[in-house]
Amino acid sequence: MRPTAMASFALLPFAALNAALKAAGEPTRLRILALLTEAELTVTELTEILRQSQPRISRHLKLLAAAGLVDRFREGSWAFFRLAERDGAAGILHEILARLDPRDATITRDRGRLAAVRAARAAAAQKYFSTHAAEWDRIRKLHTDDKDVEAAIREALADKPFHALLDLGTGTGRMLEIFGPDIERGLGIDLSPDMLSLARTRLERAGLKHCSVRQGDIYNLALPKDSFDVVIIHQVLHFLDDSAHAIREAARMLRPGGRLLIVDFAPHELEFLRDQHAHRRLGFSPEVVTQWIGAAGLDVMTQKSVAPAPGSEGKIAVSLWLARDQRIAIAGSDTREVA
Repeated sequence: MRPTAMASFALLPFAALNAALKAAGEPTRLRILALLTEAELTVTELTEILRQSQPRISRHLKLLAAAGLVDRFREGSWAFFRLAERDGAAGILHEILARLDPRDATITRDRGRLAAVRAARAAAAQKYFSTHAAEWDRIRKLHTDDKDVEAAIREALADKPFHALLDLGTGTGRMLEIFGPDIERGLGIDLSPDMLSLARTRLERAGLKHCSVRQGDIYNLALPKDSFDVVIIHQVLHFLDDSAHAIREAARMLRPGGRLLIVDFAPHELEFLRDQHAHRRLGFSPEVVTQWIGAAGLDVMTQKSVAPAPGSEGKIAVSLWLARDQRIAIAGSDTREVA
């Protein structure tokens, strides 16, 4: 007999299960949980959808967080709430919420208001994009065509499937868009609230509910080590003061045998990018990044450069480095060993 989804959940202590069911078993809190299956939301957005006071919504969220059913992420002066990952009591919650009838009057009304909130969020993101589109297009024309770079990225990671992806400096969330349909969990980290708003809109439009973004420091990630199969740093290093530090932090996130993909400019002489667009470095030689990767305890598997197409306006090649964590994937082991 085929096992049910419930059979795969870990057993829970009575107190933990009781607390989770009590937290979820209240009308407003159940509505909040149903909304969070659709999108990350702020207190203000939940207040607008549920038409209740902000203090009341905040109290409900506090109870849900204490029961381990929702996660809270600070982003500047805002806090975003998301349904907790499928661990512990949250795993059972996902199963329960999946049984809600989408045609129910309460659920239908809440989702209609959620659609209005999403539309307002998308309009704000589009306004930001429109303001900066000319600037981005100008820089895009200077380097290898995005389609060629993305094809090289797909090829670099095509040798084996992966389940959990971390995208550092996620920007518009493009890497999550590319790999989202083929992974179980994706997380993007960026410092800019405006870019995160744009990324959320794009991920929601693509229907990638299992992918999320949050604000964070690339030098000091508030994430447990050994959490991801693949980490990508795409067009980020040239903005940083300490690229080697960022690579070490990325390596800390890799599970045993995990892979790190770095994509950035090859060396160039376009000084205006430093003066006008905050580029700290005018590209990187293969040797420099390879040295940083080795110092982080990883082994470089491949390194290649993708040149602009002949006859294009491009003047800058884009380089890729694919590295691997050399630990053997044995439960309970945290020893790095040479393959």
